[in-house]
Amino acid sequence: MKQSLVVAFMLALAAVPAAGAQEEHAAGPLTVEGGLMIWTLVVFGLLLLILRKFAWPAILGAVEAREQALERQLAEAEQNRVESARLLEEHKQLVTDARSQAHGIVVEARQHADKERAVALEKTKQEQGELLARARREIAGERDRAIADLRREAVDLSLAAASKLIGERLGSETDRKVVLDYLATLDTGR
Repeated sequence: MKQSLVVAFMLALAAVPAAGAQEEHAAGPLTVEGGLMIWTLVVFGLLLLILRKFAWPAILGAVEAREQALERQLAEAEQNRVESARLLEEHKQLVTDARSQAHGIVVEARQHADKERAVALEKTKQEQGELLARARREIAGERDRAIADLRREAVDLSLAAASKLIGERLGSETDRKVVLDYLATLDTGR
């Protein structure tokens, strides 16, 4: 309200010399009028005082508030830039760590697979060796049984042939022992 009155008063003061200037203006555009100049300086001085008392503090306050707001925004922007740079670096580190872990897991899985394959291969070789050894033992056992059966048959046939030739019955245990001992000496002589 007070400001409105001051502005109205200033306009009224400015209008008075302007009305007088229109009447005297006919004298020439380059003429200097002292009264008009004094009133213009008085109005300008009063306007300056009013502006200094009422408008400038508000304008300066607004400018300072704007300056502080800009400084605050710049500080926040700098903090955000620093924070985003830190987060970016942290993200890069996490990605690098994740890649490193993934590579480690792949390498470990390959090593584990190679180890398992080697164990399975060794186990297969061992089982194959055991099967081969068992087959050889079984073959040797079967061969020994076949040889023993063949000897028994040979002894029986020899005794039967000898008893027919001699004409008496050979087949006692001592006769068998004699023939078996003879065949054993033939085996060792080979």
